[in-house]
Amino acid sequence: MLTLFGSRAGSQNQFCDRLSRRNFLTVGALGAGAAGLSLADIFRAEARAATVEAPALPAAKTGLGHKAIINIFLGGGPPHQDMWDIKTEAPTEIRGPFEPIATRVPGLQIGECFPKIAAMMDKFAVIRSVVGAKGPHDAEQCLTGWPKESLAFLGGRPSIGSALTKLRGPVDPSVPTFIGLAEPAGHKPWSDSGRPGFLGPAYAAFKPEGPGLDDMKRSAAMSLDRLSSRRDLLSRFDRMRSAIDASGSMDAVDEFGRRAFDVLTSSKLVEALDLTKEGPNVLERYGSGKPFKFQYDGSPTCNEHLLMARRLVEAGARCVTLSYGRWDAHSDNFGLVRDHGGKLDQCLTALISDLDERGILDDVTVIAWGEFGRTPRINDKAGRDHWPQVSCAILAGGGLKTGQAIGSTDRLGEAAETRPCHFQEVVATLYHSLGIDVATTTVRDTAGRPQYLLEMQQPIRELV
Repeated sequence: MLTLFGSRAGSQNQFCDRLSRRNFLTVGALGAGAAGLSLADIFRAEARAATVEAPALPAAKTGLGHKAIINIFLGGGPPHQDMWDIKTEAPTEIRGPFEPIATRVPGLQIGECFPKIAAMMDKFAVIRSVVGAKGPHDAEQCLTGWPKESLAFLGGRPSIGSALTKLRGPVDPSVPTFIGLAEPAGHKPWSDSGRPGFLGPAYAAFKPEGPGLDDMKRSAAMSLDRLSSRRDLLSRFDRMRSAIDASGSMDAVDEFGRRAFDVLTSSKLVEALDLTKEGPNVLERYGSGKPFKFQYDGSPTCNEHLLMARRLVEAGARCVTLSYGRWDAHSDNFGLVRDHGGKLDQCLTALISDLDERGILDDVTVIAWGEFGRTPRINDKAGRDHWPQVSCAILAGGGLKTGQAIGSTDRLGEAAETRPCHFQEVVATLYHSLGIDVATTTVRDTAGRPQYLLEMQQPIRELV
């Protein structure tokens, strides 16, 4: 949380200019992604990252000026056979009530809950044969390509956003490289924005949320008179260097602390998060996703987060992650798909159209997927249960070859029949679209050993 100097301290724990130590220490703690870590710590890490050169793929001029990814996690496990892989030939207890509908791509059909995607299918690619799921209810494989237990003794594997922070650093000094928009969920792994793994908490996602976000908006809106000018405030920081305790709980205020303050009062970042800057027609196009149904212990269907993600990558973020809906439908699966599917259909097509109209679709890779699929057989509560054997994904942008379906499952949707695509191959494709060659790029773990970003180092050839 950001605390500006709105209240005087008592006589205890007070600096010479009557500023409380507690209020001072809260500056820069917004969205740090780990307890006790401030934005200043993140920026120190980014500064160190600036000296790291990752082998990159040949770069092309881009309308955005940088490559970015929006990773949409469909927490709970979306049902592949009710979305992109309708099984018309399967028996009733397998196929469910949904009919396939034609799309803009001849011969390619998807589920009836996605008419807007069908109408612009040439901008999308669906993968019907994602394999390699380990089964836990978490976003780990969608965010890293690895199961959670991989290198767990070192802190785990870094997420895409954390790796980008390490390898590429910020596009704009006032905009964090990696931003997580996931709303807090009752089942916490469903609101994971992406862990930094062995890179350490300095590479965690910046999360603009809660009281800290309100403070940030208020501080950015303050007049120069109310702030007594930023320069004066920063000079106060400098004068307090000698008064900071020597316990090691916080480094002396330095250029990174000043940069943290700049971010927290950055009009650019605050404006990117402020959807009132958009016209009513844009807001209507995305929709709100309300009323939130089937949420329980999961994430809401917050359509506005996709619009916010677009604004953030335009402002300079390289990676934005979010969780959309709660797809764990052990009962009333088809009611959930009608609700969640229709809302996702609206906001996802709005995002892709928006990026395309702005001339930056080739610069931003968008993916929506979950941790596993659902059982082919419908249970006695009209639900589908966990099915790690196969799942699905939908992608757009990033210069990928869209207008196609990759892979297929068997007649009952039980297993990949053609072109199985492992989670790691999908993540390798995402890195490829970001300009990072995972076959040659490494990051060092806590023991100083170089670690490849992935074990499977070839992107999906049909997409690149």
